[in-house]
Amino acid sequence: MDTGFWGRLERPIIGLAPMDGVTDAAYRLMTARHGKPSLFITEFVNVEGLARGAIKILRHLMYDESERYVVAQIYGVEPESFYKVALLVCELGFDGIDINMGCPADKIARRGSGAGLIRTPETAKALIRITKQAVSDWANGKTMEEAGIRPKIIREVKKFRDERRKNSDERRETRKINSSLVTRHSDVTRNLIPISVKTRIGYDRVIVDEWIKYLLEVSLAAISLHGRTFKQLYSGAADWEMIASAARLCKGTGTLLLGNGDIRSMEDAHAKIKSYDLDGVLVGRGTLGNPWFFVGKTPTPKEMAQAAIEHSELFEKLYPDSPFFPMRKHLAWYLKGFPGAKDLRVRLMQTNSAKEVKKLLSHEKDSGG
Repeated sequence: MDTGFWGRLERPIIGLAPMDGVTDAAYRLMTARHGKPSLFITEFVNVEGLARGAIKILRHLMYDESERYVVAQIYGVEPESFYKVALLVCELGFDGIDINMGCPADKIARRGSGAGLIRTPETAKALIRITKQAVSDWANGKTMEEAGIRPKIIREVKKFRDERRKNSDERRETRKINSSLVTRHSDVTRNLIPISVKTRIGYDRVIVDEWIKYLLEVSLAAISLHGRTFKQLYSGAADWEMIASAARLCKGTGTLLLGNGDIRSMEDAHAKIKSYDLDGVLVGRGTLGNPWFFVGKTPTPKEMAQAAIEHSELFEKLYPDSPFFPMRKHLAWYLKGFPGAKDLRVRLMQTNSAKEVKKLLSHEKDSGG
């Protein structure tokens, strides 16, 4: 089985996990700049909304070339919508597609998507198959127009693609990133891209062996497995023994198995990979306010303040029409663990622009803490 870029990743694989409302384009770019992981996965994107023409959802599929390898995560329950959005993702030049089968949001699971698919394995397999079909059809020349994608979405996709091509040309000239990757992706080539799934060890009880066996029937490139059930949400500890059981099932199948849950440091990531015999891990909450996670760096208060300013400026640049308040939680995550941090966090929660953040943190940054 051709696993695409997954087979080219250096082992062990330690990637950035997708987190809804967190790992947007600004967050991922901060991580790419300060602590390059093995791969990036976008926030999940609703296929039904995008297939029906919700242009605003496309913002979740923004990415920068420095994020290579980068995977688009999608979710939903309608096969036709999966088909259209999978083909659209190919047009955008992503390295892979990840299907979310683990989201703990109750409103999503009730509709049968996200973690709800654990309860309907035949539907889950059907969605994987239709996604594969879309990728195959695109590789064989099918266009967005022929797939029935809305014209306004097609226009935005082409606009994004043109902008990325321009940026790629500029980067190639300044040699800021690997020229072979720029050449490969500035003009999208119609190659098959791999399909992966991110899921959980069960819905209301642990059924990891049964569930993983279902997924292996459709020959995925990789499975990322969170060590809690849907009902647990974030309570209790992630069950890494169950993740290890899934890894044993995947051995020799050509499907990689990555663990996820409660990883607090690079040392912890490497220890879990070794102890449970995994191909790798995805790290989520351990990276909050810590773009240095993947290089194992402990920042100074001055560096924390500088990163908060940099992130704020990136957010405004990438999302010029967005209100600033979604940025505030990131500011709180950055500023912690030093004298005066609590007071700074309180004041940062009142800021409404990168300019205000910079003004507030200038003394902290210049004084070095």
